[in-house]
Amino acid sequence: MRGWWREISGLVLPVSCGGCGRPRVQLCEECRAELHGGMPRRVRPVPEPVGLPVVYAAAAYENAVRAALLAHKERGELGLAGALGKALAGAVRAGTGHVGGVGPLLLVPVPSARRAVAARGHDPTRRIARAAAGELRCGGIRAQVVAVLRQRRAVADQAGLGARQRQANLAGALEVVAGGERLLAAGRVVLVDDLLTTGASLAEAARAVGAACGHARAPGSGRAAVVAVSPSAFEINRNCQ
Repeated sequence: MRGWWREISGLVLPVSCGGCGRPRVQLCEECRAELHGGMPRRVRPVPEPVGLPVVYAAAAYENAVRAALLAHKERGELGLAGALGKALAGAVRAGTGHVGGVGPLLLVPVPSARRAVAARGHDPTRRIARAAAGELRCGGIRAQVVAVLRQRRAVADQAGLGARQRQANLAGALEVVAGGERLLAAGRVVLVDDLLTTGASLAEAARAVGAACGHARAPGSGRAAVVAVSPSAFEINRNCQ
């Protein structure tokens, strides 16, 4: 019911820019330029967790990009999913443009905790992933969302945890649902998330996908894409790509 009401209210109630608050526009041109104007780049957090896939990010997690992600995730401004999905699609293209293989791109979202989804009334990463898949298909790239990851045990709130604490918190926390390995075998896997902080979530997702497919990494599961990452992660690789 909450998700349905948010969908309807987003169509009939006055809106303001999710990036800067400017009235009567979902995302103004200036904020849209911050989200879409840069070239997606490979990023690495420091320290880099073991098993982290090759990650590409569309933008730095600051200013309008940070505000838009929080508005979508925490305030339920669902109309922002299209713009965020377009940014994620750009990161997917950047990360898979030179990767061989057959079959469609399978966007596998990192799952949120069930209690977080219940509290928010929606799953922000899955919603952005669906928008990204649609954007990729419009560009002639076969893509679909395969939401086969789930939490197999409860985890603590990640807020306030350091890199090693997050890794310990998430170790062994994810698994592929029964039968999911067959779906993953049908294409090239790209793990997706809205935000990369320490990389612990993506590393755990890659481990779970690899375990389900019977080897360290499923074909293509060494690739991941996110909407945003801390600016320092971009700086590390600014001269390396």
